[in-house]
Amino acid sequence: MPRMLTVLSLCWTYLLFCAGLGLFLNGFLLVRLELRSRSSCQDAPFSEAAGRAGDSCWMPRRFSRAVLLVIDALRFDFARSNPGNQNPRPYENKLEVIHRYVASQPQHARLFPFRADPPTTTMQRIKGLTTGTLPTFMDVGSNFASPAIEEDNLIQQLVQNKKKVVFMGDDTWEGLFPNKFFASFPFASFNVRDLHTVDDGILQHIFTTVESGEWDVLIAHFLGVDHCGHRYGPHHPMMAEKLKQMNQMLRTLIATLQNDTLLVVMGDHGMTETGDHGGDSEGEVDAALFIYSPLPMFEMKTVEDPKVVSQIDLVPTLALLLGIPIPYSNIGMVIPDMFTSLPKLDDNQHLEHVKALCINAIQVNRFLESYSQVTKDLPLKKLSYLKQLFSTAMAEYSDLIIHRQVSENIVLDQNHHTRMQNLLITLQQYLRETKEMCGETWAQFNPTHMLFGIVLLAATCVHCFLVSENVSTFESGYKVLIFYPIIWGLAAVLIVNIWMLVSGIIVERLILCCWVAFGSHLGFHWNFWRSKYFNHHITIQLSRSTKAGIQEKWINWWKIFIPLVFLLLRCGAMFSNSFVVNEGQVVAFLLKSIVTFTVLKLKWDGKLNHGLNVPDMHRNPSFIPYKKESLYIIALLVTFLLCILFSHNFHNCREELANCEPSSFLKPLSSLSARQERNFHYILSVFSFALIIYLVRKWFLYYGNLNSSHLIVFFVRLGFPFIVFCSSCYWAINATPEETSTNLQDLKKKIVVVLPGLVFSLTTTGFFIVLWNPITVFVKDNRQSDETLVPFRKNSPEIKVDSQHVIPQIYRKMQQSMKIHFNGDQNESRTVAAYGLGTVYSAPLLVVVVLLTFLLILLHNERMSLAFLLLFLEAFSFLEIHGTATNLTLQSDNTGYFTVPWYAVTAWVLAATQFFYATGHQPTFPTIQWNAAFVGFTEGHGTNILPALLVGMNTFASHILFAVIFLR
Repeated sequence: MPRMLTVLSLCWTYLLFCAGLGLFLNGFLLVRLELRSRSSCQDAPFSEAAGRAGDSCWMPRRFSRAVLLVIDALRFDFARSNPGNQNPRPYENKLEVIHRYVASQPQHARLFPFRADPPTTTMQRIKGLTTGTLPTFMDVGSNFASPAIEEDNLIQQLVQNKKKVVFMGDDTWEGLFPNKFFASFPFASFNVRDLHTVDDGILQHIFTTVESGEWDVLIAHFLGVDHCGHRYGPHHPMMAEKLKQMNQMLRTLIATLQNDTLLVVMGDHGMTETGDHGGDSEGEVDAALFIYSPLPMFEMKTVEDPKVVSQIDLVPTLALLLGIPIPYSNIGMVIPDMFTSLPKLDDNQHLEHVKALCINAIQVNRFLESYSQVTKDLPLKKLSYLKQLFSTAMAEYSDLIIHRQVSENIVLDQNHHTRMQNLLITLQQYLRETKEMCGETWAQFNPTHMLFGIVLLAATCVHCFLVSENVSTFESGYKVLIFYPIIWGLAAVLIVNIWMLVSGIIVERLILCCWVAFGSHLGFHWNFWRSKYFNHHITIQLSRSTKAGIQEKWINWWKIFIPLVFLLLRCGAMFSNSFVVNEGQVVAFLLKSIVTFTVLKLKWDGKLNHGLNVPDMHRNPSFIPYKKESLYIIALLVTFLLCILFSHNFHNCREELANCEPSSFLKPLSSLSARQERNFHYILSVFSFALIIYLVRKWFLYYGNLNSSHLIVFFVRLGFPFIVFCSSCYWAINATPEETSTNLQDLKKKIVVVLPGLVFSLTTTGFFIVLWNPITVFVKDNRQSDETLVPFRKNSPEIKVDSQHVIPQIYRKMQQSMKIHFNGDQNESRTVAAYGLGTVYSAPLLVVVVLLTFLLILLHNERMSLAFLLLFLEAFSFLEIHGTATNLTLQSDNTGYFTVPWYAVTAWVLAATQFFYATGHQPTFPTIQWNAAFVGFTEGHGTNILPALLVGMNTFASHILFAVIFLR
């Protein structure tokens, strides 16, 4: 096809993919509507609390001050202690101060399991802990940008009611609540390699701030435990050190608290056994909540197994205890244990608890009414049921209050207590079912949009398949590929717009784009299948002899059908949960099958044993070359299958696989405590990285691409080894233990910035050199002499340069037979030799691939270099299999026409996906390797663009490399 037609066709195909993907994501990633309304003291549910704006709102405050400590990733079993455990893990029995106060002062302290709602990322958890709402998975993208929270929240209510809020720690809070704090001490939070900066910064300010008294609410967000989990995992000795540090901090802080101060220590989420979080596994959602007060606030009993507290339940609880309004959009329920033993309860211990639940229910009902008026997301039947339940509870509460006022001097009977207990159950049921309804609604998918998005994507894949298989036969390609799809797409939009004018219904822009894509598909397929090309093709097939025509027709369909079956199996597997969970194994199986089928097909077609059926095989000149190619392609197939087999050693585990053990190669060298083991894996990592460069240099030398004096050749000769050296030094420094002197730690911080910076700079320089002058061909102008070609002999000084390669010797032979005369001088002849001419296109692309590999290996755990070596070997084996198979096919068919078969494209995509899993990745939030964002950056980033780019390159490293290699 013409170049412009090809570009336009690719652009149109890209738009079709975007339309289908956009429609699917529109149904998959639903966004909850955020209301901008705010609660105020004037909105008090009961008239007697409306005039307390100067002191308390809605309920009399119990505490004048509160200290909120967020220990990031504080899992419940980190906080719970078992004195009988004689052999604790590194994270067990380290927070002994919590156990001591809970056991010795049960009226003052209580430890709760603190259930987080997924996604368990820090920004979403802070949002839930302050607004009382449930974030959707679409909010995860905000974990990097941290936009200001617009919904009503605890911080806004505290500031609105003249409370001095002091913050210190994770700077995410500054982005979420700008200009809201009376005093602030933020520290860069995104560098998961840094275990101490944030925690040490808080410890420098927290005790002096508490003693100063210039605060009403103090918030401190510690990050050391979370970062230790990301870097080492929960089973590393460093985790014990960080928990001991938190234990000492709590012991000192509790001793300084005054009687009117409430201490709340919480984890925003937990962590997996590998130290990650973001999903909904038990370890990730199971956090800890420790509450302490110098004054008694709990019932006089020790609770062995306390009830699980939802994280959003802390919002209404703190609001009422501090005497401020509950945030408008809260759907949490007050914690029962915090209101069951308040002083001066007279003869009814449930009264204050019921009143708190009633205020909570009135606020939630107000939110439901406002939300249901703005959007139609909530199910009407469930809303009607909840409204009736709320009305029944409010009527019962009014009746009980009136009965109590009438019976001031009369001892209340047992029936009154029973009714009060039943009212408690009704209110709790209303609040609990409201939260369940909202959680189910905001997590619902739109199956219609998802289904049509999948249909559009599938139709686009079929479109690509038809174009790639028939691209050489289009006589008027611009009509079928561009003109007809555009006309039909515009016609579809016109019809939709007319329907909108008639019906008055407004359709979103995304839906209009999807109608354009739908019309384009109809236009392409309708005109493609009825085009002259297809009719002409059918005529030719029918004109052949019946037996041969049918046989050839079935062979052609068989060639198309088998690769398409693998592609459809791959797509169909996405609709099964079990296949999705085990996608890595499924993709590896399909990849091995399709490549093995390719080799077997050559055997079935007689191309691997060509010449074996000739009676006199020794006289057949083609027998020996084909035999060599047969052995070569079998060796390549064995290498390819072994690479897939060994790549399984680098897998990670999904949270659904309970008995799965993640690969030990996913742990960095610094997490290995045994020195011999750490040294062995370091040598293995450096050897794997160096072997990649050695094999690439051998390839360049073999094809004669390192003979010239061009800058790019100089960079390949010297720059590549120096980059490997810098990366190896960076790994060695980064693997040193944390228990070193302060001076060494300061030196280490500088080195781990300088060395990756050198790698980034050299790699960028290499890219510019390739763009400036990508040619690696060495042209040699020789005057013809009488010397004859000397056969290749090792260490021969006369032919030290020219005889190292096959191509130069071929040119030397050509010099003897073909003489080019210049200026009419018959006595003098000149010849031109070109070294590396056969790889003039592929050599610069290979340089680009190696430069990308430098970056991607550096962004991964150093032990992943062995996985990248397997990636290179697998890619090389497949390309050689494909190239050899293509050569055999062209020599056998003698058609002279070259195409890239569909099986090669399908296998290449499967290989990219297979190594996505073979580099320690999984399509889940906990397996995202955040360390990549801080390779070479210890102090954080000014913007989120660069860290997002680095994490994206780490996550999709295999897809990037296979996409670039495919250009060869």
